[in-house]
Amino acid sequence: MGPNKNFFTAKLTSWHATENQRSLPWKSEKDPYKIWLSEVILQQTRAQQGLPYYLAFTEAYPTVQDMAAAADEQPFRLWQGLGYYNRCKNMLATARYISKELNGQFPKTYEELLQLKGIGPYTAAAISSFAYGLPDAVVDGNVYRVLARFFGIDTPFDTTEGKRTFSALAQELLDTKASAAYNQAIMDLGATVCMPRNPLCDNCPLQKKCIAFHQELIDVLPVRSKKQSVRNRYFNYLLLKYNDTLWIHKRTGNDIWENLHEPYLIETAEPLTTATLSKNTQFEDLNIPFNEIIYEGKTTQRLTHQFITASFFTANLAKKPSIHSQTGIWLNTSDLKNIAFPRTLVSFLENNLYF
Repeated sequence: MGPNKNFFTAKLTSWHATENQRSLPWKSEKDPYKIWLSEVILQQTRAQQGLPYYLAFTEAYPTVQDMAAAADEQPFRLWQGLGYYNRCKNMLATARYISKELNGQFPKTYEELLQLKGIGPYTAAAISSFAYGLPDAVVDGNVYRVLARFFGIDTPFDTTEGKRTFSALAQELLDTKASAAYNQAIMDLGATVCMPRNPLCDNCPLQKKCIAFHQELIDVLPVRSKKQSVRNRYFNYLLLKYNDTLWIHKRTGNDIWENLHEPYLIETAEPLTTATLSKNTQFEDLNIPFNEIIYEGKTTQRLTHQFITASFFTANLAKKPSIHSQTGIWLNTSDLKNIAFPRTLVSFLENNLYF
């Protein structure tokens, strides 16, 4: 390695040994199951947000066999509010595969780990390094940022060339004799010092030779190839209530919130009002016996690529209608608390005293 690369690795590992105070329950963990669980939870999620979920899952499912034996609804209920629910779906599938096909034993190499459902290069490297001490460098958002700023790399990190460049550099810089400590160090530096906004450059052990700091490129690096567009979606929920029951169904298909439940949904290009709802074709096709439709308010939720506006309407019914377009159930409102819903719906149901 060149002098700057030697400086980078030496200073980073020294900082980790003497100054890094970041404390999280999965740090120094050697159990591949718990490392895997933490990494799945932390995908697209900040550590402090993911922490209570990690604690809840490790308490409910101390081993991969415990998770594999869980009924689908239980892990999804614990996951509720964390978002990116496909992670939970893949997590369950992988737990069951490991339990059944691998006798509860995690693979012990990067290449074998990479074959598991829901495990990409970053998670495979994290497990192989932290659990087994193998010389595999992790590359996540924190690593992209630290490397781009220190070395002045303006290649977009979300392109094929960028991923190849950053991965090769990360592997070259890795302290192969202490890969777990090094990988933890670079991620922690990115999370606590070299942050996306307002980084603490005066506290950074790499400041002396950091190109972004000396050339005032902190706000420019790292570079993303293009701005991601956000799709606006309007969900109009019809709460069909009969006595003390509410009609709900499970979302399926390749869309957000898969395997979570919701009331009857009418998605439209623009939000509906009570007046426009009654004229909606999907609503008319329901042919439900109601006396009044009551507007209950709306909530919003920002996802990575989508902005959801959810409006809620209640229809108190004199008898149960036959809903042919979807498969659902009439559930007693007192049992709603046991069902996994998207965060948008949890907020509404809690505020309206459903649970």
